[in-house]
Amino acid sequence: MTADRFQHLRLLEALLFASAEPRRVQDLARYFPEGVDLENLLDELRTLYANRGVVLGQSDGRWAFRTAADLAELMTLQREVRRKLSRAALDTLAIIAYHQPVTRAEIEEVRGVALSKGTLDTLLEAGWVKPRGRRQTPGRPLTWGTTPVFLDHFGLESLKDLPGIEELKAAGLLDTRPAITALGERGLLPPAERDEEEAEAVDRLEEDFGEALLPEDSEDEG
Repeated sequence: MTADRFQHLRLLEALLFASAEPRRVQDLARYFPEGVDLENLLDELRTLYANRGVVLGQSDGRWAFRTAADLAELMTLQREVRRKLSRAALDTLAIIAYHQPVTRAEIEEVRGVALSKGTLDTLLEAGWVKPRGRRQTPGRPLTWGTTPVFLDHFGLESLKDLPGIEELKAAGLLDTRPAITALGERGLLPPAERDEEEAEAVDRLEEDFGEALLPEDSEDEG
């Protein structure tokens, strides 16, 4: 290989590596002296990279370096994107937790607004709620309750460990959670019994309930 050809290969390699988009031969040609056989140089460069982690390929007449196909799966990065739970989902979760088993209509009655399907879907996907059978009333509506995953996420041993009305007030949740306020007014929250263990439980609930996080967004606010 002559010195000029070796230099041309180096220049071609640098141009392709530095390019953000695949390059056509005519685009590359303006960097080389007239008469240089770029097609031949590209084939030689492709051969040099044939068994490496990065290979040279062409598609629709455009050339670019790409990750070797057999390595693509090994390089896949799975990242969990955690996002804040919506206001509607938080309210719904609180109603289910404190008044289970509860029907969709009862959830809507407490919240004062219609419950969209997406809200329950979000809680189901998180594994925090599940169907608890049908109520033996006209229409046999489906009832909902929390799961062991819910207890584990919020650091509770059982539903008896849910904070009472005073704990939620102290945590500042009643001012911003109308569903929880409604539950308190209806006497559906357990009475407050402050001790060190429950104080820690309140801290955990404030941290998680106030900023509950899920892998996916829920834009539902209805």
